[in-house]
Amino acid sequence: MAAVAGWLALLASLAVAVRHRFNGTATPHQREWSRKLVHIGTGAVVPIAWACGIARPIALPAAGAITLLAALNHRLRLLPAVEDVGRASYGTVAYGASITLLLWLYWPQQPAPVTAGVLVMAFGDGLAGLLGPLVPSPSWQVLGQRRSLLGTTVMAGTSLLVLALLRSSLIPLGLEVPTWPALLGIAAAATLLEQIAIVGIDNLTVPLGVAWLWQQLG
Repeated sequence: MAAVAGWLALLASLAVAVRHRFNGTATPHQREWSRKLVHIGTGAVVPIAWACGIARPIALPAAGAITLLAALNHRLRLLPAVEDVGRASYGTVAYGASITLLLWLYWPQQPAPVTAGVLVMAFGDGLAGLLGPLVPSPSWQVLGQRRSLLGTTVMAGTSLLVLALLRSSLIPLGLEVPTWPALLGIAAAATLLEQIAIVGIDNLTVPLGVAWLWQQLG
């Protein structure tokens, strides 16, 4: 548990440092960088917990407590580097809630679906959110949220890459894994779910959807 706590503390410190670097001069997109740093970095929490063998009675209450802290921070802005992005979003709270739900559903008997869901959300959505606004590309609106061709492509490609790497790492362990066609389907489903991002709901639907599909197709 100390490894997970240390990693989260490091992420929070780095997020504050990034926000201070651009304090007062940040563009709307740059204000997202500290938040996306936490978003992507949080993806490592589940593999760390898996490698350390953290038990359910520890992992589940810890995830619930972190989600509660995220909700308080969203309300009170105690750590602006994580929440102050200039738009209405409950993404950080939904992200914590999704991890808590995944731990409740699968941990520790089936850590692979939890890992798949969290890593796809962390890297796929995180990198799409960083790179999509940087390079102009065709875009569209889904329920008032801008989606871009580049961001959607990054989400799809990164999701498939993350799933493929996870699959390759689990085969030597003798664990059941989805087939390659199934991986393509899971990545496509994640990309479609990420399109509906109103108030940050994709932070809940993508991890849960990916984890369920991994468990069903593995």
